[in-house]
Amino acid sequence: MSVSVNITSKGIQKVLKNYNEKQAIAEYIWNGFDANADTIKLDYVANALGHLESLDIADNGYGINFDRLQKKFDPFFESEKAIQIIAPKHTSKMHGRNGVGRLTFFTFAHNATWRTTYQTENGFRHGEIYISTGGLNSYSHDFTAPPTANAQTGTVVSFSNLRIGQQDLEETVIPFLINEFCWFIELNKHKNYSLIVNGTPLNFNDNIKSLEEFNIFYPDTAVNFKIKYVHWKDNLHRELSKYYFLAGGEEVYKDYTTLNKKSDDYFHSIYIDSDFFRDFDFKSFENEGQVAIFGAAKSSAEYRFLIKELTEYLKSKRKPFLKEYASRLIDAYEQEDVFPVYATEREKQQRKPELINLIKAIYEAEPKLFGSLNTGQKRTLVRLMDLLLVSNQRDQIFELFNSMIDLETEEKEALLSIIKKMESQEH
Repeated sequence: MSVSVNITSKGIQKVLKNYNEKQAIAEYIWNGFDANADTIKLDYVANALGHLESLDIADNGYGINFDRLQKKFDPFFESEKAIQIIAPKHTSKMHGRNGVGRLTFFTFAHNATWRTTYQTENGFRHGEIYISTGGLNSYSHDFTAPPTANAQTGTVVSFSNLRIGQQDLEETVIPFLINEFCWFIELNKHKNYSLIVNGTPLNFNDNIKSLEEFNIFYPDTAVNFKIKYVHWKDNLHRELSKYYFLAGGEEVYKDYTTLNKKSDDYFHSIYIDSDFFRDFDFKSFENEGQVAIFGAAKSSAEYRFLIKELTEYLKSKRKPFLKEYASRLIDAYEQEDVFPVYATEREKQQRKPELINLIKAIYEAEPKLFGSLNTGQKRTLVRLMDLLLVSNQRDQIFELFNSMIDLETEEKEALLSIIKKMESQEH
């Protein structure tokens, strides 16, 4: 049976603009986890020339129910905003937001076939769905096979006539998958979630820079929070840095950490497990003065204590990281010839070290200032700082950057200390 889906050629062109093969393959894996799978298998076969002859993504989830097939495969939206897949804000479940994600195979293959098994009251149903790149606005399906008494639920998506090679898959796609799913696998580590490629589980530890586990105890009410902190080497794509709140190992909520989006490549995840969150109201605090009717809320003393402790902990972890990256920034500026050219070697020896110290101090206070600048803008900023240092307007350095960035008390004191030290050395 053939069914047309509600998307036009114009809509597909918009999808083409927003997806690449890495994101598309990740989406099929998310579909498996969304179906309550705990194991996803990606298997491929390449020929002697490195061309992929087959690529399968299999999951042990609950399968695709024939009665809900239209909802699963009909993308109802055509607006560019609607067809972008956005990571859920407060839950890690249901990443696949709409049917369009199931059509993204055209970024790396010409054909896709779903073979699925799901359970009903009358036994296990089996069926196939088929779509080709040449007919993305329609799909055919066959669920005429009789039910069976015993089977394993799940779905296998087979892609054929592939447009990516073995090298692209192994050197580009698989590293992308590690960064895409590392935080999610860690979140579900106690459930033994896994992503297996050609029989070998992906090693998500490859993206872990450091990991620590500890407890935060609130003595007034004897509430204990079990903490796992992970500092990632590379970015987490759309997920960003978040707190994950769990009760008995099950995620109940997630939210951005206080150090998220600081433009310093400090990628981290905090997993917090406590019975305190079983009846917790995470939304009541969003409206000032609103009180949770059942259970605790963000306004509770325990929660405020927890977040304060974690914020201080993250700051302590971020400091050495920022110092390391500040040094990398100076090295990059040297390579790009960002620093001023001084008239004499003596002048260079006198002025450049304190300029470097100032750049490092300001970077450690607010890395965002140094992000997204082209080489010309970097040179302008550095030369401005150098001129302020040699002029009698050193006090303007603090005023300038204090007005540009939101410095905390400790950061203000550190910047003032550096400027005063520079002044004392000059005199």
